[in-house]
Amino acid sequence: MTENARAAAVSADGTVIAFDARGEGEPLIIIDGATAYPAINPLNAELAELLSGEFRTFAYDRRGRGDSTDTAPYAIEREIEDLAALIEVAGAPATLFGWSSGGVLALDAAAAGLPVKRLVLFEPPFVVDDSRPPLPADYVERLETAIAEGRPGDAAVIFLTDAAGATPEQAEEFRQSDFWPVMEAVAPTISYDGRIMGTTMSGRPLPARRWADATVPALVMHGNDTFPGMPSAARALGEVLPNATVREVEGQQHSAPASVLAAQLRAFDR
Repeated sequence: MTENARAAAVSADGTVIAFDARGEGEPLIIIDGATAYPAINPLNAELAELLSGEFRTFAYDRRGRGDSTDTAPYAIEREIEDLAALIEVAGAPATLFGWSSGGVLALDAAAAGLPVKRLVLFEPPFVVDDSRPPLPADYVERLETAIAEGRPGDAAVIFLTDAAGATPEQAEEFRQSDFWPVMEAVAPTISYDGRIMGTTMSGRPLPARRWADATVPALVMHGNDTFPGMPSAARALGEVLPNATVREVEGQQHSAPASVLAAQLRAFDR
């Protein structure tokens, strides 16, 4: 194993952003999607290990998760500032690799003008057609109400059923699992990803101008055995980005083994 350095950066509003750094080479920052962070997503460490001879990989706890702190009120701009602080530590320009809604945050960071060399996005979870129900218009409001009323478990269930597509029965089964305390701990941050997604899970076309300034090379991946709508979401993003390559990844779902992702990263426009 290569050395893992657990450290922290300080964002513009004083929030402490904890991260793991592995390997040597050009900087690569991994951005998790809703609810995830390095301690519960082993793929981040596995990917960093496989790329350790070519990239210095930074896997961080998004604000409010794991060892990172949080500062109210939330705004997407604060998460972009978190990434700016990480890039300052990592060195610019950096490659951003985003899982799911973390890929949408990566897009916003690039569009905001952060020093990004390239984007690698795995299944940004847009809903641009009728392949699945759209996210309810009051989704973020219901999440934030549940948190304000001290009901983090209910917020997690809203995420599982409305955003992740679980049935109420599946959500209740998950609620009885040993992992549920982790879900409740990160539940206050679920609305953050809801705000990042905005109207992009409404079943309507993606906003044509939101990422017009994200002109760096972008690799948009989706599995060919994934949830309904993910392939069309990837294609729709490829149509609005100025410099995108859309790639289907054989046999994968809403995730992929580290070995598959490492190969894609090595091959993409270095």
